Amino acid sequence: MTGNKKVRILIAKPGLDGHDRGALMISRVLRDEGFEVVYTGIHQTPEMIVQAAIQEGVDAIGISILSGAHMSIFPKVIELMKAENINEITLFGGGIIPEEEKLVLKDLGVREIFGPGTPTAEIIKAIREALGDKK
Repeated sequence: MTGNKKVRILIAKPGLDGHDRGALMISRVLRDEGFEVVYTGIHQTPEMIVQAAIQEGVDAIGISILSGAHMSIFPKVIELMKAENINEITLFGGGIIPEEEKLVLKDLGVREIFGPGTPTAEIIKAIREALGDKK
């Protein structure tokens, strides 16, 4: 990380899904690895997520979805990021997402998607690689 500036990551839990154990766990792991983490809590809308990212000046957004709404939430967040001209913010996600839908979401602009049980070391490595130019 350059100088004293820590990489800031927003972790968000959109929709009606109230199961935030994974989001809280990854927030803790990221903090332990030296990232500055902003956790928005549950029941966030795509608009709330993008506005929080702008207000907090984050380098990345991590979205945790277990509700099955990933094919509507991620595209909406990407659309709002483009509208706000914040395409430089890296978007990643976690949740139960079928492989073929992961490919569609990656084509839309989601950098990486982590499924349940992904080793935290693998997640940290992928995030560091994605944000390499911001470290």
